[in-house]
Amino acid sequence: MNVEKQDFIEEKFVLLLNDLSAPAVGKWGKMNGQQMVEHVSDFFKISTGKLKFPLVTPVEQLPKYREFLYSDKEFRENTKAPVLPEEALPIRFANIKESISDLNNEIKSFKDKFTADKTLVITHPVFGELNYEEWVLLHYKHVTHHLKQFGLFGNLDGIKNIIPYK
Repeated sequence: MNVEKQDFIEEKFVLLLNDLSAPAVGKWGKMNGQQMVEHVSDFFKISTGKLKFPLVTPVEQLPKYREFLYSDKEFRENTKAPVLPEEALPIRFANIKESISDLNNEIKSFKDKFTADKTLVITHPVFGELNYEEWVLLHYKHVTHHLKQFGLFGNLDGIKNIIPYK
């Protein structure tokens, strides 16, 4: 288990969002700051089974996706999830602080769900069935992708022992 990535997700990621404004514009993509936070929250809901999508990757291609998951490769800019619409989803919360609070709750729910059942496997629509360790790897790739999108990954003042993303 990659404890450093797990700790980053659970303890440091949300702290980095404190510098994000709701209307912030990313270096790429169509989401504003608040839409990105809510998007990441939804991603955690997929990892706990609260949101479900069918598998869209052909089974014979899953080993290639798993290889990416275990690699140091990053998501490319403008990577689009095949289960999402072309346009960014509308915001659900009154302000970004509420969105961040919801995200924080979903991260806690993720940890609690897999702590309660160490053998749990939940399907991601592109990567297939993932256990906790694999979800941590995927979440880490995903959150660092969006931190870079909004120029937040370099804002590490006061946050010690951040893992540099390769």
